[in-house]
Amino acid sequence: MASDQNELKLYSNWRSSCSFRVRIALNLKGLKYEYKAVNVDKGEQFSPGKRKEMSYFYFNFTITLFSFLIYYLSYVMLEFTKLNPIGYVPVLVHGDMVLADSFAIIMYLEDKYPHHHPLLPKDIHKKAINYQVASIVSSSIQPYQNITTLKSIGEKLGPDAQLAWAKHHVQNGLIALERLLKDHAGRFATGDEIFLVWFPASSVSLPTQFPILSRLHEAYNEIPAFQDAMPEKQPDTPLTSTS
Repeated sequence: MASDQNELKLYSNWRSSCSFRVRIALNLKGLKYEYKAVNVDKGEQFSPGKRKEMSYFYFNFTITLFSFLIYYLSYVMLEFTKLNPIGYVPVLVHGDMVLADSFAIIMYLEDKYPHHHPLLPKDIHKKAINYQVASIVSSSIQPYQNITTLKSIGEKLGPDAQLAWAKHHVQNGLIALERLLKDHAGRFATGDEIFLVWFPASSVSLPTQFPILSRLHEAYNEIPAFQDAMPEKQPDTPLTSTS
């Protein structure tokens, strides 16, 4: 089993919430994996800076280096889209298995390693609630705060519309989760054990108008598996961990 686990490779990005969910699942199941950082900013950080004074040699060196970086980044993105044609993270590679989409990855891990901290309850009703919450997050919240989506809205309608768009849809999703979990939450989202539902786990605090989600947010963030999956603790983060 140990050699089987060592084949796990996760293509991830430090601030991707979808990657965050998969890292939590891997940590909860105690599975070791190789972290493969993917730059989702498409190389904008390689934009050349302006210089008022520059020697001819330095100019040529800079242009050559910049061209190499652009070529290298294009190659990396081309290689990554062979793993996931849509170009999004996360992607899990396990031997010959290549799998994209956080929910599909988590379900694969659950089926592959069912005895490593089960992520689904045996109770069929409770299991359905876990699926329902996961669907709300993946269909009614996540797409509307996606970087690509927000960038497109901002370019077409301006930054104010971008913020209003995200706030409206995310808030609607949070309202639905607050109402749904009111009848199911215990110490955690659907009882006193940690299952599939862990959306409230985040490095960002939730508004006080969501007392259930805020309480769950604090409870999940006390768990080491969640703490180790935090964006600021990933090898590609530009942030500095406060812990």
